[in-house]
Amino acid sequence: MNEAKIAVPFGASSPDSEVSAKAQRRLFSAEEKKRILEETDRALANGGGVGVILRREGIYSSTLHGWRKERDSAVRKAFSQKRGPHPQRNPLAAENEKLRRHNQRLQEDLEKAHIIIDVQKKVAKLLGHSITETEKS
Repeated sequence: MNEAKIAVPFGASSPDSEVSAKAQRRLFSAEEKKRILEETDRALANGGGVGVILRREGIYSSTLHGWRKERDSAVRKAFSQKRGPHPQRNPLAAENEKLRRHNQRLQEDLEKAHIIIDVQKKVAKLLGHSITETEKS
């Protein structure tokens, strides 16, 4: 008897292990960045070889440039901080300001309410209704 050959679709075989399903961005720790920067700085001082390091690490020169800018700005920030005691920052200052604004709004609303009550009293007086006065607090 002849055994029938069954055609297996191309996609049904095992997946290609060379290509990942979804590319993921590489993340470098601060220590890795520092190590690579120091290594490239040494290579520049010795006359080149930065390209070899970039290929080995799998990074672009633009990435290296960005890391250098980050490093330089961090150094500038660290050296530009003023010495001496820092002014006391009151943690309740923001809440204090919020309560002050809320109090101001309530004061304005109260003033409007007093005006409305005065108008209502005058209208009642014109219509002949008597309203007894109460003390204002």
